Amino acid sequence: MDEHRDYENELRQAGVRLTKPRRIILKILGNSRDHPDAMAIFRRAVKIDASISLATVYRTMKLLEELGAVHRHSFEGGPARFEHADGEHHDHLIDLDTGKVIEFHSETLERLQEQIADELGYDIEHHRLELYGRKRK
Repeated sequence: MDEHRDYENELRQAGVRLTKPRRIILKILGNSRDHPDAMAIFRRAVKIDASISLATVYRTMKLLEELGAVHRHSFEGGPARFEHADGEHHDHLIDLDTGKVIEFHSETLERLQEQIADELGYDIEHHRLELYGRKRK
């Protein structure tokens, strides 16, 4: 499935005009397997069309975030990075040396979080877990 088409549909349903720069940004996002920041998206976009501005990237990302199509992450005070909002819940391990973001899912952690919330008398509405570490040598 071409994931950028989902973004296009979200924008169309919101009544947003799909300009050529926006289509390029959506295609980049749909093909991204990492968690790019706005500057990385911009660098990829200008390789396709040099007329795309950084402001257009920022506006498009803000719009997609407001529509719930992407999640914004600010890992350890770095620049905001983006990922698809669809898909299974997962958490993140951030490599402090390379900045690489590794997605993982742990049923054990999920059960433990539910147990803790239950013991404290809460229902979890949402959560975000970020682990920061260095690769063992």
